[in-house]
Amino acid sequence: MESEDERYRREDKERKKAEVRRRLEEQAKAAKGKRGFLTPDRKKKLRVLLRKKAAEELKREQERKAQERKRVIRERTGQPKHNDARNEAELMKICKEYHKRITSLADANYDVEQEVKRKDITLQELNAQVCDLRGKFIKPTLKKVSKYEQKLERMREVAQKAAMDFRGTLKKVKSGVFNFTDTDTEPKKAEKSGEEEI
Repeated sequence: MESEDERYRREDKERKKAEVRRRLEEQAKAAKGKRGFLTPDRKKKLRVLLRKKAAEELKREQERKAQERKRVIRERTGQPKHNDARNEAELMKICKEYHKRITSLADANYDVEQEVKRKDITLQELNAQVCDLRGKFIKPTLKKVSKYEQKLERMREVAQKAAMDFRGTLKKVKSGVFNFTDTDTEPKKAEKSGEEEI
């Protein structure tokens, strides 16, 4: 049978275990209480609401841009003119107004394009300067070149040079070798004349 000391030790161990369990459960409840505000369900609902709000904001922004664009177009083009009951002089006047407006807009468009080009060039120069200061150099893109094409190109160049310098490529002939002299022609004449005599 159990002695009282052993029973006391066993009960003491069980009491300590229960106390440790109780303390751990309290810590777990406290931890759950802190992070319990944003549960996965609440996070999901919050994401859905944020997406809806972002979609609404995007839609409002698109509508605002469309209205701004219509306003600018209306401002630039002016009010439409009805041409039904007008005579030729009034129509000519309207055409001249439109022509004047078109030329002014074309001039403004050209000026803006030139300004954009100038600013692009300035940006490229500044980017190159920044890269130089950092020590990072922009590597140019290299295109693939076939070594056979290079050989073929060299052969073409050589052929062109040879065609250009045709006389220079001929063999040099010693002067006087093919000169016709009277001595060579006289015996032949005699032979021919001798044949005629017979």
